[in-house]
Amino acid sequence: MTGSQQSPHPQQAQQEDYERAGFGGELTPGTCPALLLVDPARAYVDPDCPLYAGVEPAVEAMRVLLADARRAGIPVIVTRVLLRADGSDGGVFFRKVPTLRAFTEGSPFGEFIDGLAPVADELTVTKQYPSAFFGTELAAHLTAEGIDTLLIGGLSTSGCVRATALDAMQHGFIPVVVEEAVGDRDPDVHAANLFDIKHKIGEVWQIGRVQEYLGRMSGAQ
Repeated sequence: MTGSQQSPHPQQAQQEDYERAGFGGELTPGTCPALLLVDPARAYVDPDCPLYAGVEPAVEAMRVLLADARRAGIPVIVTRVLLRADGSDGGVFFRKVPTLRAFTEGSPFGEFIDGLAPVADELTVTKQYPSAFFGTELAAHLTAEGIDTLLIGGLSTSGCVRATALDAMQHGFIPVVVEEAVGDRDPDVHAANLFDIKHKIGEVWQIGRVQEYLGRMSGAQ
């Protein structure tokens, strides 16, 4: 078989198939963004925790993203998972993923990663389920503040980040997942979920593009 007759690379074929199917329309972020950091918890970076995911590069990018957001003066929201000692408020989710006991009251694994804790004027959203919107005041808060776009970083890509991006879209906010600032325990699962988010839910931007966007926001103020 000659080079001109070779089948396309599987990823290229997948991309072409999704485009033919009509997935991947572009969403244009608005002029009133907020940063949402999803569950930057010690559990994911402490090797003593069963949920350790080896996501240190994503954590470093989250620190950069947080500093950029603060410098740009946009609202910052940080989520955490906090469950009763018996996990009863986690319902079916806790039964499905028993290692969520890492986020029960008093567990050090539920604490914020160094450098990613919200400060006094930033909103902390406490949740018991994957989405930052489910059972919380987040949607009402964003609406009241006139937010139209969410820049999303956090952990993990296939779980709470994806669920949050999906609910952001369903509530009418433009979700922009920051590629380097999200992570997962499996690189293939991480990549597959970013691909799906990009084609069906929101935008996936590299951090440099986000920095340019924030720069424009700062210049417009």
